[in-house]
Amino acid sequence: MKVLLAEDERDLSRAVCAVLKMQGYDADPAYDGEEAVQKAAGNAYDCMVFDIMMPKKDGITALKEIRSTGDVTPVIFLTAKAELDDRVNGLDAGADDYLTKPFAMKELLARIRSATRRAEGYAATKISVGNVTLDTSEQELSCRNSVRLGGKEGALMEVFMRNEGRAFSTEELLRKVWSDEPEQTGDIVWVYVSYLRNKLKSVGAGLEIAGERDGAFVLRQRND
Repeated sequence: MKVLLAEDERDLSRAVCAVLKMQGYDADPAYDGEEAVQKAAGNAYDCMVFDIMMPKKDGITALKEIRSTGDVTPVIFLTAKAELDDRVNGLDAGADDYLTKPFAMKELLARIRSATRRAEGYAATKISVGNVTLDTSEQELSCRNSVRLGGKEGALMEVFMRNEGRAFSTEELLRKVWSDEPEQTGDIVWVYVSYLRNKLKSVGAGLEIAGERDGAFVLRQRND
């Protein structure tokens, strides 16, 4: 599981990242709001933890920008302020939870687990992008006609359709879809992208998966 930690206090950031890594998380630090927005746009995270008071862009501004792109990754706010207004503003900006400094690492870990569980539980079973619909419960891709997908095909297509227009590196897709098969390499990503390209064509989709072998891939509207 990959977590973005946006915290400008570097000592605290290093300490939290170290604990997250000890717990098996892939922790990615950012030290200001602008960097957090950039990293959120270029990576696939399972959860993001933002300090509210950060340089360049505060956490609330950064989150509003991230949410405006359609990114629904769970976000937990950290704040040194306990006032009600800070909590309300953070939740209104799209945060899923908040934690007041100083905090216990056990509580932060519990909040991360809770936020990611809720995100998984609330995920829609049908996702539509353009003229294409993916039924995740039935593993069915449909447009002018329908086709069934295999397990990994469905999981990979879901990642793309929940993040239209967002580029994923081969390594990120390996982590997202094949985390239970650590022996797999980037070759498997290319194979399954090829499968999905063929199935998108077979249903007459107005979407395509752009990208080259061992590089980044993105789901986008077709130009023709």
